[in-house]
Formats: sequence, structure tokens, C-alpha cells
Amino acid sequence: MPIFDPDLVYLDESLLVVNKPAGLLSVPGRGAEKQDCLASRIQILYPDALVVHRLDMATSGLIIFARGPEMQKLLSQMFRDRQIKKHYVAVVSGQVEPPSGEINLPIAADWPNRPRHKIDTDSGKPSLTRYRLLTFDNEADTSHIVLEPLTGRTHQLRLHMAAIGHPILGDALYKGRPENRLFLHASRLCFSDPVNNQPLTLQSDSPF
Repeated sequence: MPIFDPDLVYLDESLLVVNKPAGLLSVPGRGAEKQDCLASRIQILYPDALVVHRLDMATSGLIIFARGPEMQKLLSQMFRDRQIKKHYVAVVSGQVEPPSGEINLPIAADWPNRPRHKIDTDSGKPSLTRYRLLTFDNEADTSHIVLEPLTGRTHQLRLHMAAIGHPILGDALYKGRPENRLFLHASRLCFSDPVNNQPLTLQSDSPF
């Protein structure tokens, strides 16, 4: 396994938050070639670190690890209860209009075309994303936006933006403009520390 110097954003006795680079799996995949991941690298340094949530391999940004099974249970429940707010930044094709709004489109797995997912009004799970335009680059015809997923479906942000005609740059699965990476970054986490109930706001600057 490669030598790894994690970009730690926050560390205490109960949890840690690390900045995941794009191109690294969050958790192990199937097969020997997919065992290298952020979780296994972090656990070498912090053996009590346990997975609470994950990011797509192509997405960079903030991930929380619980320190111990009790904290893992608490944090997992906080995610289920939507007590942890997540914000992402992305660059998408075209000018997003209106400049803020919600995308409420149900998502289901697209089994014949795995790992793709699809909008499915018959059997898809309810999926809700808020968006806000930051800037529009007229020359490049791209919009820099903030995304807030209110549900946690696989590929939700990528699929929702593609569904409204603004695929994320570098997203080959959903017809995004070819780039050297996916232009999606988990930039902000807001929640209350489960031990002392103190509010935490953790941020990571976008690399694009």
C-alpha cells in the first residue's frame, strides 16, 4: 500500500474528518486490485477509525470516520436523521437557471448498465437536491454551483444535474464534458459533535 499522509481536517477522541483525493476508493471494492482505499489507509494510522459514509471514487472532499463502534452507531444515526448537512461544489456545463432551486427526481439502479443509475418515476427512491449558482463563465459556458443533497442516493448529484441538462464536467457516466477529473468536491460538513453537542462546521477548499 502506498505511503499515505492524510489531509486531516479535524481530529478528536470520537471522530476524524479527512479530505479524500479524487481517484481513491472510500472503502474496499471487489477484487484484490480494489483493496487500496481511504478507509484502509486511515486505519493503519488510526486503527479505531470506522466508516460512516462514503464518496464516489471520482469525487474529492470531506469524509467523516467514527472512532469506535459506539460512535459509528451515533454518527450513522445522525446521517439517517439528516442531522449532518453536506455541501458540495461542482462545475457543470451550461448556465444554470433559475440560479437556485430544488431537483426532486426519484432515482433507481440501472441494472443492465451498472454502475449507472437512472431517474425512475415508477420504482425510484425519493431524491432531493438543492442547488445554488455561484458564478457563470460565459466563455467556457460553465456554471460553478453549490449542491446540497437532502437525501443520500448513489450518484444523486451527478444524475440530478445531468437530468436537468447540466452534467458535471468530467462525468463520463452521465455525459459530462471530458476532463482530467470529475469536477465534484465535498466542501462542507455541518453537524453537532455527538459527545458535547457543540456545533462543528468543517470546510475544504475546492481544487478547481
